[in-house]
Amino acid sequence: MKPTNLNQARKAKTRTEEKAKADANAVRFGRTKAQKVLEATQDKLAQQRLSQVKFEDE
Repeated sequence: MKPTNLNQARKAKTRTEEKAKADANAVRFGRTKAQKVLEATQDKLAQQRLSQVKFEDE
């Protein structure tokens, strides 16, 4: 029978629990950086198009 280091076992268990929690949060809240940049670019282009066709009566 091989001796078990309880600190290593405890830390390994904590790591797996934190990884599972992080994965769940990534599914709930996460977007990749590329998705954020793409959305920001699309918003910017939409604002530019809107300002071009906007009618201003002065």
